[in-house]
Amino acid sequence: MIAFFFIKIDKANIIIKSKAKSKKDVIALSFFFSLLSISGTYIGLNFNGAILNTRNMGVVAGGLLGGPYVAALTGLVAGIHRAIVNLGRETAIPCAIATIIGGFLTAYVSRFAKNKDRMFFAFLLAFVVENLSMALILLIQKDKALAQSIVKNFYIPMVFMNSVGAAVLILLVEDIIQKSELIAGSQAKLALEIANKTLPYFRNTENLNEVCKIIANSLGARATVITDTKEIIAGFSTDKSVINRSNIRSNNTREVLKTGEVMLVIKDDEDEIIEDFFYISPHIKSCIILPLKEKNDVSGTLKIFFDTAEKITEKNRYLMIGLSHLISTQMEISKVENLISLLKYSELKALQSQINPHFLFNVLNTMTSLIRTNPEKAREVTIDLSNYLRYNLDNNLKSVELIKELNQIDTYIKIEKARFGEKLNIIYDVDESLYNFQIPSLIIQPLVENSIKHGILKKRDKGFVKIIVKKIDKDIEVAIEDDGVGIEQAVIDNLDKKIEENIGLKNVHQRLKLLYGEGLNITKLEQGTRIKFKILGGVKYD
Repeated sequence: MIAFFFIKIDKANIIIKSKAKSKKDVIALSFFFSLLSISGTYIGLNFNGAILNTRNMGVVAGGLLGGPYVAALTGLVAGIHRAIVNLGRETAIPCAIATIIGGFLTAYVSRFAKNKDRMFFAFLLAFVVENLSMALILLIQKDKALAQSIVKNFYIPMVFMNSVGAAVLILLVEDIIQKSELIAGSQAKLALEIANKTLPYFRNTENLNEVCKIIANSLGARATVITDTKEIIAGFSTDKSVINRSNIRSNNTREVLKTGEVMLVIKDDEDEIIEDFFYISPHIKSCIILPLKEKNDVSGTLKIFFDTAEKITEKNRYLMIGLSHLISTQMEISKVENLISLLKYSELKALQSQINPHFLFNVLNTMTSLIRTNPEKAREVTIDLSNYLRYNLDNNLKSVELIKELNQIDTYIKIEKARFGEKLNIIYDVDESLYNFQIPSLIIQPLVENSIKHGILKKRDKGFVKIIVKKIDKDIEVAIEDDGVGIEQAVIDNLDKKIEENIGLKNVHQRLKLLYGEGLNITKLEQGTRIKFKILGGVKYD
């Protein structure tokens, strides 16, 4: 029961599922499973100075769920407590030793035990630890008659209770986690499908009505409305079809624009008139209003209307919140593209190459496939894509630290690896003392992308891209090498010509020339390509 309620806590669920646990996570899990083990001692049944208990169940299950450090710490805490607590003194020392050894044994096994085998190992480890405990009682206890009596009466219930109990505890936790992952996976799949369908319509606000229609049909909603800070800019209703532009009339919508908080509006009384509902459809019974944000500022709202209140469950609420975040990002991208269209042609093409719509489509399709085959990997790719887009949006016109640019490259590589697997390999040869050096943003990543797209992926076997960053006097020299098919000489010869193709390469070349007076130095190798450039230390970049 305790484990059931513990795993229902979102934070606990996340910690247990996480592969890389922080010190705080380890301490939190160790504290919980130590309490579980200690409580097993206190609620045990006393028999002739011994305690029939479930202490080792917590040690074994905690270790297999939390990892080796949790196993060792829980075993130590529960064992030391058993040795000093004023309960069952006759068997305190042998039971304490068995619990501590059980903690370290579980720590060892947890290093190689796979998730699918954890229930088996839980049963086996608890069985071994309880047998060890019985053996130590026979060896250490001075009163052999008492020791034999304890073992005779305790052996079957202790071994059965802890072995089966540990296995059932693992089964319970994994069942809850699996169900939550299935729900999260189906929600992520639906959100990605909606994002995939709506992406082409975000480039023009006149097409946002189609976005609203797709959302309404996908969620089984009666209507969907998108507003900016002053008026309705798009909408769809199953009754009225397209909803015309008009000023915002709802105080609830104004409140969401002001606070940035999600609001749920439900019509309780048949005679009640709610301003959010009556101009949409007489059949509306509930509505969720979600803020749309541009960076940290509320730039509009997404309003989804239903004909029953029951459709806005907690599960669907989180889905719609996630959907609003996706829409916010897509609208941000569309605004960036609209702003870029006001610049000169070369700058337009240069920045468009950083957030390529085809790249987005390919990644979204990859994530949709992974949701079915590998939900954990799908979540990782979703986070990587979010970080990748956020960096591109935030840093187009900034100088950044070298380490941030390298992290962005690493994120990009992870996304591409999700699509192409081990075909891609990245090698870093970077002087760590240069990590805080300021460089123009998005100056290395487009070159890495160029090496992958035009070099590595055009060959049949695996390939690598090597990034070399070193200091030469006051300047930094950056080199990107690959063992791909090699660059065409025509590309090198046309590097200074108008940006119509090889956009990423020419964009970086022209930006470097503008900033430092010299651009890229490209060499065709015997196998592959080397691209070099310098960032002059005496030139400040803003």
